[in-house]
Amino acid sequence: MIVQPDWLDKQAYPFASHTLNLDAGQIHYADEGTGETILMVHGTPMWSFLYRHLIHDLRDDYRVIALDKPGFGLSDRPTDYGYTPAEQAATLAAFIQALDLRDITLVVHDFGGPTGLSYALDHPQHVKRLVLFNTWMWSLRGDWPKRLVGGFLSSPLGRMLCLRYNLEVNVIVPGAYGRRSRLTKAIHDQYRRASADETARWAIWVYARELLASAEWYDSLWARREALRDIPALLLWGMKDPVFTPSYLARWQTLFPDAKAVTFPDSGHFVQEEVPDEALPHLRAFLSE
Repeated sequence: MIVQPDWLDKQAYPFASHTLNLDAGQIHYADEGTGETILMVHGTPMWSFLYRHLIHDLRDDYRVIALDKPGFGLSDRPTDYGYTPAEQAATLAAFIQALDLRDITLVVHDFGGPTGLSYALDHPQHVKRLVLFNTWMWSLRGDWPKRLVGGFLSSPLGRMLCLRYNLEVNVIVPGAYGRRSRLTKAIHDQYRRASADETARWAIWVYARELLASAEWYDSLWARREALRDIPALLLWGMKDPVFTPSYLARWQTLFPDAKAVTFPDSGHFVQEEVPDEALPHLRAFLSE
């Protein structure tokens, strides 16, 4: 157990904190309930707080684990760690191995897609189901809006804005909501406080840089996508997402033609934050099948 920071809203996030020491430092995670394992993997600039509604609902019937990747949330921020998606994927695999997790329902979102699905590609025998919130697993170099945004964020100016002014948390996150009013100050503060200084924003900026810089690694994952085809999948998609638009959902459906796809017309990028009560019945039905 670790001492939780004073700024943590313990009513919104009423979960015991667990830690695991890996080569990438001390990993913080929530581990609630018993039963089949559901492992939730966040993207940027979020942390396990993103999944709190799902954890709270599902822990009565399942073992729900949500980790903070190195550099995010309450996990360590080692200076000798690269924070690239490939390195984060290796750390996630080490985390799963250390906890000896099997028959996993893997829930991924945003950068959690490539980093989490990398494990499923390498160890499909340990993954029972897949749940995909707005995410991807292929090179974005052909997507011109992403190329422009990624190029700007990886520039010296983009780096300065990310590190000094917390651009992603303060500007990009609110802009990715379907309705900005859903991002209350109290919720927003939980992401701001987790990235309160430049050290805490470094991993966020590396992810911004690697949106394009890790293109070859993303394509190496997509080239092996057939290893995922027979794993039951559920696609939960916010249709007002300016980051991963409905065309990304359509591409996933080419890999999972029999998967149920549930769309949320009024939600943006963060379905777990914006419409958890709408998403949970579909998630529960999928888990009980």
